[in-house]
Amino acid sequence: MSRDQQSLWDFGGSPDSGGARRVYGVTELNREVKGLLEKQLGTVWVVGQVTGLRQQASGHIYFGIKDEDGQLNCALFRGVDSEKHSLLEDGVQVVLQGKVTVFEPRGQYQLIVRKVELQGQGELQLKFEKLKHKLKAEGLFESGRKRLLPNFPARLGLITSPTGAAIRDVLHVVQRRNPSLQIVLQPCRVQGESAAVEMTRAIQQLNLWSAGQDEGEALDLILLTRGGGSLEDLWAFNEEVLARAVHQSGLPVVSAVGHEIDFLITDFVSDVRASTPSVAAELITQDVFASRRFLVEAAAQLSRLAKRRVGLNKRDLLTLSHRLNRAHPRRALDDAYQRLDNQYDDLNRLTRQGVAIRRDSLRLARQRLTSLRPAALVAQRGEQLTWLRHRLGDVPRRKLGDHCARFGRALSRLELLSPKAVLARGYSITCDAKTGAVLRDARKSKIGQVLRTQLHAGDVSSTINAPKTSR
Repeated sequence: MSRDQQSLWDFGGSPDSGGARRVYGVTELNREVKGLLEKQLGTVWVVGQVTGLRQQASGHIYFGIKDEDGQLNCALFRGVDSEKHSLLEDGVQVVLQGKVTVFEPRGQYQLIVRKVELQGQGELQLKFEKLKHKLKAEGLFESGRKRLLPNFPARLGLITSPTGAAIRDVLHVVQRRNPSLQIVLQPCRVQGESAAVEMTRAIQQLNLWSAGQDEGEALDLILLTRGGGSLEDLWAFNEEVLARAVHQSGLPVVSAVGHEIDFLITDFVSDVRASTPSVAAELITQDVFASRRFLVEAAAQLSRLAKRRVGLNKRDLLTLSHRLNRAHPRRALDDAYQRLDNQYDDLNRLTRQGVAIRRDSLRLARQRLTSLRPAALVAQRGEQLTWLRHRLGDVPRRKLGDHCARFGRALSRLELLSPKAVLARGYSITCDAKTGAVLRDARKSKIGQVLRTQLHAGDVSSTINAPKTSR
């Protein structure tokens, strides 16, 4: 059976033995494929990574899931597993239950999703959101119930792992900012299945121990802390039992878990949330540290104020001294004399400036009058005319002399190059007596040919008997 015949069997046809063939329309073929997929596969489970997520205004969600070698289109309609809609995003690993089908208008092979399960952190995130909404509805996150931290705490209850980095950070900050702060450590595990129960018991024990102490020996607050980690590592702080223990604590609780980007249930329930263990220690000791810094700054400010007051007093003393000097009658008389002298000098300066201006104006007027007199103008024009006449007579003579000199030089050169001058130096010109053609080559002469030789003085006729040629 050929491949084409096998395809007919697969689609419910039968191989033909003749020339007849079945031709499908596009819609018909899509319907056939849809029926085969839904019939053969039915409901399936598929795992992959979400990609190309698109949420329509209708509430339907269209996306794809992919692995290393392939991709599958998916559709999640409104109302189907709706609590998982908000958790879907690009890059999330999911396990989908659905029905494989074909969208006939586009011939698109796709999965109609009926159930969504998140893998790894996705499932934990879902549990986190559920507990968060539950506790928020009960009022455990209300800001009105949160207590202020004491201004100057003397004793701190610390709940953390004795071997973690968090305790080292806290002790370092406390030693630097408030060495007098007493720390009561309640060691416990902060990661693992029983960590939430141990931290819950630690909160209860610290509250019970503090209540049994004298007034001056009781704890002022509790710090619940650990370093950063993955969501799985920090999950103990998202347990409901620990959240309710923090809420029921008689002592204010500071939550400092993970890094700045980590938000856990204990952060929302606690009285104060700190981004890191070090920040939590700074918050607890800020008033004491601020007081110490205030005393240092106050001493420096007191010194600055004293210096400023002394300076102001000196300035006031100088001001009063200057005012006293200005108010003295002798000073007023001296000022009057000085003003009189200044006015006398100004009057003299203005008088001299006026005389100088008038003198300059008179000089300019004289110059203009002199330049406009007819006699002077006629004399000037006469001088220009004389100069032009002299130039008019001198230029033709100079030009004529130049031309004569050039003509003489050309004539001399012409005489040197003329035939007469050449003949005068002993040369002669021989030509045919009949034609007058100049004889330049002896080989072209003929016996009996009559020649005429022109000399410097006269001509000579001759007849060729035997021509002689030189080699």
